Amino acid sequence: MMGKTSIGKRSLALTGYVVSTALLWANSAMAQVSISPLVVELEAKRGQAQGVINVGNETNAPFRARVYTEPFTYSRDNGFQPLKVGEPSDLTPYLQFSPRELNIPPGVERRIRFIVRLPPSLADGEYRAVVFTENLTQAIAPGGNSIGLTTRIGVTIYVRQGDLSASLVVENASWNAQQRQIQLLVRNTGNASARPAVNWTLKQGGTVVKTGKIDPTGIVANSERHFLLRYPDNDQSSIAPGNYQLSGELVWSQGDNPRTQGFSVNLTIPATAASR
Repeated sequence: MMGKTSIGKRSLALTGYVVSTALLWANSAMAQVSISPLVVELEAKRGQAQGVINVGNETNAPFRARVYTEPFTYSRDNGFQPLKVGEPSDLTPYLQFSPRELNIPPGVERRIRFIVRLPPSLADGEYRAVVFTENLTQAIAPGGNSIGLTTRIGVTIYVRQGDLSASLVVENASWNAQQRQIQLLVRNTGNASARPAVNWTLKQGGTVVKTGKIDPTGIVANSERHFLLRYPDNDQSSIAPGNYQLSGELVWSQGDNPRTQGFSVNLTIPATAASR
């Protein structure tokens, strides 16, 4: 479980068309809205599981929000991706929650209670959904114009039935020309999702070039995903073309048990990486 976290850092999606200056104003206000936990992982017992999501208003104005669910996955290159209702991993038909609308005064926290009921005929496996709280905020752009922003805050829920586990391995490392960063291809051949952190060390000819860490990142069962190292980490930094060695470990939890998986792969930075 994860503690109370400002939306400005994670799990925030914006929809709607706004000018960039108005978006900055809106982000300032939304960063004062909190939600916890951001990730819920549950084991179904006799086909049932339940939990609570907390939504807090740390602004000086009330807001009204509606609550709804969607199935989701994580794609190889684009991260979070909604799915159509009815996919094999879809939790939404079995998920009930209350309330469906929230009125939250300034400085107040509200609870969304949910319960999962899996039918006896349902096969063992992992079922997933994201619970969104969505509200319409009127932002005042420079010049005094009022602009409507639809903001969505998502909490991912994983419910597992049966003896399931993740099995992770790093397949390779490569240069992402679009992002201009190093990326790891991580494969999950298990039947449960995981959220591994990555500790990594980049060497060239035995000399340490850089060390770093990737925050926990979701990868669903029987899939693969690129993890960006965030290196080089800004527009001013660069990396010389050549051959490198990238090593480290994946670190995640399976229930209460910590898991680790070491890796060591070769990496080639192409000559085009030095040009812009």
